[in-house]
Amino acid sequence: MKTVVTRKGPRTGPRAGRRTGLRAGRPGPPSGYALLPWLLLGLGSFSNIVQGRTPNPWVGGLGLLVFNSLYISVVFRAFDRARRDSPATRWSLVAMGVLTFGLAWAYGGSWLLFLPLLGLACGSVLRGRALAAVGIPVSVAAAVTAAYHDGWGAVSIAYGTFISMMVTAALLTLSETVTELRDTRLELARSAVDQERLRFSRDLHDLLGHTMSVVVVKAEAARRLAPRDLDAALGQVADIESVGRQALAEIREAVTGYREGSLATDLDRARSALSAAGITPDVRRSGPPLQPQTEVLLGWVVREAVTNAVRHSGAAHCSIAVDGTAERVRLTVLDDGRGDGAGSVRFPAGGDGDGEGEGGERVGGTGLKGLAERLAAVGGSLEAGPAHEADAAPGTDAAPGTGFRVVAVLPVDPLSATGRPLDEAPARP
Repeated sequence: MKTVVTRKGPRTGPRAGRRTGLRAGRPGPPSGYALLPWLLLGLGSFSNIVQGRTPNPWVGGLGLLVFNSLYISVVFRAFDRARRDSPATRWSLVAMGVLTFGLAWAYGGSWLLFLPLLGLACGSVLRGRALAAVGIPVSVAAAVTAAYHDGWGAVSIAYGTFISMMVTAALLTLSETVTELRDTRLELARSAVDQERLRFSRDLHDLLGHTMSVVVVKAEAARRLAPRDLDAALGQVADIESVGRQALAEIREAVTGYREGSLATDLDRARSALSAAGITPDVRRSGPPLQPQTEVLLGWVVREAVTNAVRHSGAAHCSIAVDGTAERVRLTVLDDGRGDGAGSVRFPAGGDGDGEGEGGERVGGTGLKGLAERLAAVGGSLEAGPAHEADAAPGTDAAPGTGFRVVAVLPVDPLSATGRPLDEAPARP
């Protein structure tokens, strides 16, 4: 007979969080139980009722019961913001005030100690201007009531009522602020983890997607060449080894978050990948030197566009052009294939900054979407889709408007354009 032991998964939700906090030695959030011990101030009045020292003991006993019930209701509602601000809580506090002053005025003596309890209840519910508007009149009324019975002894009652009200409000406000700050810190920590996970998955997608495409293309080329040209096949195998080693180095850099790309290297790899796939490359570059951050982003675009061309286009020719000015740099990747690519994307919706169209679909592969969001986060734009009528891959006989085109426009210095580093790009939905 087998005995199956089922291990329950970790608990989730607020209760689990409270249990976890207590186990970790962190104090839990305050509740109404923290204010219940103050009801012991009413023991003197209860003793007077039991010993028959209170006139009309049934009235006093009923008043004591109602006061305690209202006090417990009010202080427990005070720790739930929605219930604390509800009309029911405010009316309960008003009823408690009327009853407190009635009992204190009628009996005096130990019944005056209910006035500081009223101040404590007011401090647990009221905040800001409402506390000031209620606190001063209640303290003055407490002083007058106590003076009627005890003369100068009323000073301690008035002071106790005022100070219990203000200290309770200050402590609970501080506790709420600490709780909010703790929640905000946890949320920021979760957000940082999500951002790092997004960066890592995005880098791996862009790195491995391109690299594996190159490896597959070169492996196919080596297989085709092996029967008739062993030296050429061995050259392709050597390229596969080189690409693999470089991919390992880039993955290590992506894991540590210190990857710095070189646009020239990415263009050379793109030329090699296109040639191995039987696509004639045409790579042109002009303009001033670029910032490393700009080269990193343009390198990602080159990788994704070339990978899509190798996988999907069926093209015979692919041109890559980098044109830079003193302020902006423009990368255009155009092939003469079927024109379906990986879908079309435009981000932001207003175009690429050069007046080429408005609006646009946001569909297609996640690689292009991720790149579009990266560029938009640093003041750039990305447009990808079927080639325009005015476009034609140079050096081919393809008709204008055929093929697939990717256009990326970036400021020369992304940091100065946005004031934030590249890693702060928004998360993809």
